[in-house]
Amino acid sequence: MFIKIRRDTLIILLLAFILILCGRMITYVAFASSTEINDGVPISGIIVKGNDIVPVDTIRYNVMQAGFRDGSIIYDDVLKTSKREVSLQDAIQSAQEFVTRSTVSGTSVEPIVAADVQVDKNTGVVTVTVIEDFSSVELDDKGASK
Repeated sequence: MFIKIRRDTLIILLLAFILILCGRMITYVAFASSTEINDGVPISGIIVKGNDIVPVDTIRYNVMQAGFRDGSIIYDDVLKTSKREVSLQDAIQSAQEFVTRSTVSGTSVEPIVAADVQVDKNTGVVTVTVIEDFSSVELDDKGASK
């Protein structure tokens, strides 16, 4: 029933297991702590803050239209998409402009008066902070914006 293993064989197997485990852990730590990035930083996500009425999906879609979508890569101060290369500053300005054009679902009301887009060049996270102001929205007699 039982497999007989000598004590010295068990110790050797245990030491081999610990050695393999330490080797894997050292390899992972060396990879995770390396600062060299050869292939650029991919866009990893879009975080939206400050919106109450305008849907997050609408804002994300407009930011993606400026080039900050899956598959886009940041090389220093250049954003490379599947179709073009644009400077990161121009892409940020375009994203801010596109975000202010976001509308409330089912209407043409554009309540976002200001947007701040920030890109973390190390992680690829795009943070969008918006300010909604309905007092600046002009409505006609039928309730539609002008």
